[in-house]
Amino acid sequence: MSDPAGYTVGWICALSVEYVAAQEFLDEEHEKPSFVSPNDTNDYTLGKMHEHNVVIAVLPDGEYGKASAANVATNMLNTFHNVRVGLMVGIGGGVPSKKHDVRLGDIVVSAPRGNQGGVFQYDFGKSIQGQSFQHTRFLNQPPTTLRTAMTGIQAQYKRKGHKLTEAIDIILDTNVRLRSEYERPDSTTDRLFQPSVNHELDCGAASCASDASNWLPRRERSDDEDNPAIHYGLIASANQLMKDAWIRDRLAAEKDVLCFEMEAAGLMNTFPCLVIRGICDYSDSHKNKEWQGHAAMVAAAYTKDLLQRIPLNRIEAEERISAVVSG
Repeated sequence: MSDPAGYTVGWICALSVEYVAAQEFLDEEHEKPSFVSPNDTNDYTLGKMHEHNVVIAVLPDGEYGKASAANVATNMLNTFHNVRVGLMVGIGGGVPSKKHDVRLGDIVVSAPRGNQGGVFQYDFGKSIQGQSFQHTRFLNQPPTTLRTAMTGIQAQYKRKGHKLTEAIDIILDTNVRLRSEYERPDSTTDRLFQPSVNHELDCGAASCASDASNWLPRRERSDDEDNPAIHYGLIASANQLMKDAWIRDRLAAEKDVLCFEMEAAGLMNTFPCLVIRGICDYSDSHKNKEWQGHAAMVAAAYTKDLLQRIPLNRIEAEERISAVVSG
């Protein structure tokens, strides 16, 4: 059995599809923990990624959102007292705009922008008569160690490109059981629809993609561009699934958000972490699960590259998350 005191990186997933992807990128898988805190109901996978001992947990089946994520993080910290770096890794809905060419299979990483710490809770604020809704909650930034590694990996990818898809191909060649769910779908399935096209109202039984006038035109990425691309900026989080292209585009214009998801806002002030999301849809009414497996894989692949840039002694020098939060 594994000693919980030996794990310094805490990794949280919301969905089973993300949990499987995370496990596939471990270099070693360890035995279950020798001890868990009373009332800790989490399921854990323990292992090594590069030189770091990593504990991975997943939200209970059928539970989503901020409260469930916060509960899983609290349980983890109660059992794994020495966790010093937190990660929230999985899938999210992209926010494409003229400024940010976000596409399916891309990666969005939370990064501070303006007075926001990287995660923006868009359903928390106040309504004032005669004024627009005012967002008032400010969430913690990711740990400095992770933000510094982020800068390093941006430079690395800019100079040399990345090999995320090659790493995924190696995994799928080794474990063919995962291929049908986790390999990259054909690029022809990546369609960005006009915001005015509502799947439930306008498509019915027919495919929205059968009519090219429903799509927003986009150029093909060139050979000298990263594909998938990695985007850094604000991730919008709330206890609701975003399926509205109009609201998506309004928040993109107002706050410059790149991605929507449902868990991170419940973590940042109790489990300060870096949020890494593979893009599986466009946060509109056309949501489906076709890209979820691959999006989970690219997010996990990026996370492993990020951890490789951080020396073991640098993480060990970080204060324990539980001490940071209690302080």
